[in-house]
Formats: sequence, C-alpha cells, structure tokens
Amino acid sequence: MARRLIAASFVERHGLWTDAQTRAAKAVAQAIKKQKLELVRFSFADQHGVLRGKTVVAADAPGLMQAGVTMTTTLLAKDTAHKTAWPVFTPGGGFAMAEMQGGGDFVMVADPTTFRVLPWTGSNGAPNTGWLLCDIVFTNGKPVPFSTRQILRDALAKLKTAGFDYLAGLEVEFHLFRLENPRLSPDDATWPPRAPEVSLLNQGYQYLTESRFDQIDGALEPIRRGVTALGLPLRSVEVELGPSQCEFTFRPQAGLDTADTMILFRTATKQIERRHGLLASFMCRPAQPNLFSSGWHLHQSLIARQGGGNAFAGNAREGLSATGLHFLAGLLAHAHAAAAFATPTVNGYKRYRAYTLAPDRAVMVRVLGQPGDPATHLENRVGEPAANPYLYMASQIYAGLDGIAEKRDPGPSADTPYETKAQALPKDLREAVAALRASEMFRKAFGDVFVDYFAHLKEAEFARFQAEASDAGTGDVTAWEQNEYFDLF
Repeated sequence: MARRLIAASFVERHGLWTDAQTRAAKAVAQAIKKQKLELVRFSFADQHGVLRGKTVVAADAPGLMQAGVTMTTTLLAKDTAHKTAWPVFTPGGGFAMAEMQGGGDFVMVADPTTFRVLPWTGSNGAPNTGWLLCDIVFTNGKPVPFSTRQILRDALAKLKTAGFDYLAGLEVEFHLFRLENPRLSPDDATWPPRAPEVSLLNQGYQYLTESRFDQIDGALEPIRRGVTALGLPLRSVEVELGPSQCEFTFRPQAGLDTADTMILFRTATKQIERRHGLLASFMCRPAQPNLFSSGWHLHQSLIARQGGGNAFAGNAREGLSATGLHFLAGLLAHAHAAAAFATPTVNGYKRYRAYTLAPDRAVMVRVLGQPGDPATHLENRVGEPAANPYLYMASQIYAGLDGIAEKRDPGPSADTPYETKAQALPKDLREAVAALRASEMFRKAFGDVFVDYFAHLKEAEFARFQAEASDAGTGDVTAWEQNEYFDLF
C-alpha cells in the first residue's frame, strides 16, 4: 500500500521553533477552537517598535503558524512617517542584500508562547480576537538582520554565555487626552496626516493626589482591566505631575518578556482608549502648551546563572557588587552612543533640559537598594516611552557587558549632578546617531549591518525634520514633530 508523504511546513524545514514553541502551538490551536475565536492577529515589532501585521480568520491561524505569514520587505525600509528611506527597486534594494531588493517578501513566524486573547475586541462581552507576536525571517529561512526581537534575543544569549540572566521592570509615563477632532477630513489626510485635536482630561501639578487620580480613574480603568486580562504584570497606576499625564509600572520580568510587555502595553493602551473616544500618546513631549515631557525609566539587574542570586547585590561601593559597579560604568561610558536607542526620535531630545527631572546632566542612573539588599538594581532614567524596547534593552545589556569585561569604574556618585564633571547627553538625534556610527563597541555588538541600517534610517528622519519643519531651529516642539509622532506612538 502506498503511503502519503506530508510535506514539512516552513517552520519545520528551517527549524524555527523550539520544543516548547511546538507544544505551545498545539495548545493555541485548541484554545482558538474552544474559545470560538473569529480572528487572529499576527504581528511583529518593526524597527520603530510599532506593531505591524495581518489579521486572519481563526480557522486558518493554526496552519499559518506552521506556514508563516508573508509581508513585504519594504516595511523594513520605512521611517516614522511610513516613507521608504532606501531605493528598494535597485540592485540589492539599497541594502546590498538580494532579499531586500524590489519589495519582495519576508515571513512572520508566530511565537506560540506569546498567544493571548484581546479582551477589548468582540461583541456581547465575548472577545473574538487572538494575538500572536512574531519573529521575522526571509523566505529562504535566513534570519532578517533587522529583526529587533531577534536582536534582543541575541544579546540575552551573549549575557547567558557570560553567566547572567536579565531582569527588568517598567516605569512608563504617557499622556491621555479626550479626542476632539480625529482629523478625518480629506484635507487632513496628508502624509503623514495632521495630528488629531485633543483636550485635557485633568489639569496637572497635583502630583499623586487622590483628587487628580479620581478625575481620570474612569479613563484609566479600561487600560487597567485590559492589561491585567492580558496577563501583563501590572504593579501600579498613578497620575504624574503634568496635565493629562499618567504612569503605569510593571513588576520585573526576565529576558524577552519585559520587552514584549512594553510592546503590548503601548499597543493595548492606544487601542483600548481610542475605542472610548480618547487618545493615548507615548510621544515624549507633545506640542500642546503647559504639558510636561514623559519618560521611561528602566529598572534592571542581572541574575547569576550559578546560584540564582542578584549579581548586583553587594557592598563593593554604593550598595553594589563589583559586577554591578562595572555594569553601571558600562552604561555611563556608552550613554552617548546608546542614546540613539533610548531616545530614537527628534522629539525625545526636547526632554533633556537643565534643572528638570529628566537626565540632562542630572542623574541618569540611580542605584536602588541598600548593601546586601536582594532587590538591588539600577534605574536608568534616560529613555523616552516611544523607544523600541528590544533595541533599548539590548543596548543596555551590551553596554553593561562591556563594563564588566573591561572592569570599568563608574567614578564617584553624582549626588550633586550639576557640580559633577560629566559628558552631556547628545543635544539632538543627529548627534546621537553620529555617536552610534562611531561606536566600536556597538558595531561589534549589533553588527555593522544593523548599525548602518539604523543610523541611515534615523539620519533620513532627521533630514526630513530639518527640510520640512519651518520652525526646526527654535528648540520648541514643532508641528512637524506633532504630526510625525503624536498618533504613531
């Protein structure tokens, strides 16, 4: 009797799943059927940390997990206005890479361990949409060198080789507005479109007061319920100092999980609030009067793979172990070049102002914990909430590993930062990108291909800013920035 041979799937042919992912895929297929889902979103985090993807009918999702979902490579060539920054219809597509030429395809490969059901979708109280975060590869199975999730995975692997795992928690500020005019007139559909008109939900300056919190509690509740239903480790919900400014914090997670949480938190917050007639923006400094800049404080430590203890806990100096001191010194030594990852927009540099709570030359990294405290960690206050979390965290790991390898010393504690001699952070995105291009350490860590790719992308963004923003030289937030970032992030 002749036997039928079943062709191996794309995932099987190229060995793209671990055993755990293979098991998870079977559980996802069962969950889709059991929960009677209608749709499944396949998404990947692009170069800007924005989710892009396709939505498929649920019945096809199990097969597409195995086969992958194709996307056009031109998506990897887009700047923050979704404009193509490379001549893709030339030999090599402007990348000297055959796979990027002519707008061909790449493949989204679902990570089944990330599956969730989106609680804000569906009708009659029954969610109908699943969500899968994806990695990306070329159609020949080769890795895409611009896959930011893979870049963080590679950094974690190098950290593991050094004997450590990465633990990080999130402290994220953002603005929440009432949407007054979504700008749906055809005249407003420019490229990029004109930013929506908004109004405040509350006045500011009453930092952490009950009254201000209660004024926006009704608007925050859908976010709180949504992210909790997604299984994100929410820790606190707060009102910040500025008008219509909020802060959510999340408990520490290991490895990729923290970056995945940041991606889904930003996406969920924007989608949930838009359904309620509100606009959430993770743009650092929106172009409205009296608003304050928003930041993203990254709390991080290393866990020793041998013994499982906190590798930063100790009393070598400032309540840190020798490992912690060297890691801190690496963050400081490479802060200038790392700014391109921590603050990747033109707008984010408007936050670095003297004598504010932002790290101009004020405190960039804080040591939290007492000598011997098992919760001792470093809080880096440099990031903007629009940063791509995979790149931001990878840059922290590589800078810290360099500090450990070179046994760098951070110098004395800057308890009076404006009296301490220190290199100022870049004054704008152009300066940060130039520092990144010149960084031998980051070139070795990320690879020349990615550093040149990311630098070109950001240089194109800054060039458009200079060419298109009529008030680009004033130092204030421009209409160009508002249109570029306000609704994107």
